[in-house]
Parts: sequence; C-alpha cells; structure tokens
Amino acid sequence: MSMTDPTILSTSELADRIAILRDNIRQITEQAAARSGAADEERNAERLAQQSDELELLLKEQERRLGK
Repeated sequence: MSMTDPTILSTSELADRIAILRDNIRQITEQAAARSGAADEERNAERLAQQSDELELLLKEQERRLGK
C-alpha cells in the first residue's frame, strides 16, 4: 500500500488510517519477535519502516488540523 496524501482524507478517515497503521506496526513487531532469519528480518524491517513513515505523515497532518 502506498502512502496516501493526508490532506485529501476526511478527519474520520485520517483517524481510521492512524489506528490501522498503529495496529499494523504492532502486528509487524509481534511477527518479528516470533520469527527469525535474515529474509524475514529484512522484510519486517522494510514493512515497519513504511508503516512508520506513513503513520508519521498522518500524525503530522492530524496535528496541523488540530492547530498544534
């Protein structure tokens, strides 16, 4: 899934996407702890980085909307 332009999301869509990303990050972290192997670690690291980047982008948009 590619990053979404957060400015086109409604406030409720933004909140939903943030919740989904937080859950995805939690799941990836749990999967990484349960698995071993270089290929798994690299794949999980890439997924975690992508999800974290998108979460950061959405949180910044949420803060901007809240006037922080």
